[in-house]
Amino acid sequence: MQTIYLAGGCFWSIQKFFDQFEGVVETETGYANGHGDNPSYDDVCSGSGHAETVRVVYDENAITLAELLQFYFIIIDPLSVNRQGNDAGVQYRTGIYYEGERPSDIDTVMKEEEAKAGQRLAVETGPLMNFYPAETYHQKYLDAHPLGYCHTQGR
Repeated sequence: MQTIYLAGGCFWSIQKFFDQFEGVVETETGYANGHGDNPSYDDVCSGSGHAETVRVVYDENAITLAELLQFYFIIIDPLSVNRQGNDAGVQYRTGIYYEGERPSDIDTVMKEEEAKAGQRLAVETGPLMNFYPAETYHQKYLDAHPLGYCHTQGR
């Protein structure tokens, strides 16, 4: 099993999207790469610097990181800074975070997407500095609330 951390706006939408793929074993919403330990949603909305992020555990024999990242770029606006859909603020930035050595697939897919866009992307890439699971009510939110806000609808 491998793990990648994806920030792309509201984490409810990102989690729901990635849960559909065969080979994705587990997802968890949380807060990544900010300041302070164990932030709450209120802390994140008040400037802790964390990004709403989804931890994606996947079976690399069933789905590759490159495939996951290609799907990721379908549902985000990679040129938008600190905004996805109606959500604005640093907590809604886009990012691809990893543990350990940087996977080469990140650079490959980023270069492909930059070529498509014709410009540098606003997607952060880098090592995971920290990740704190979000509150229970944020986990699988759109499964429990199918009419809840989802910025990726139609993508």
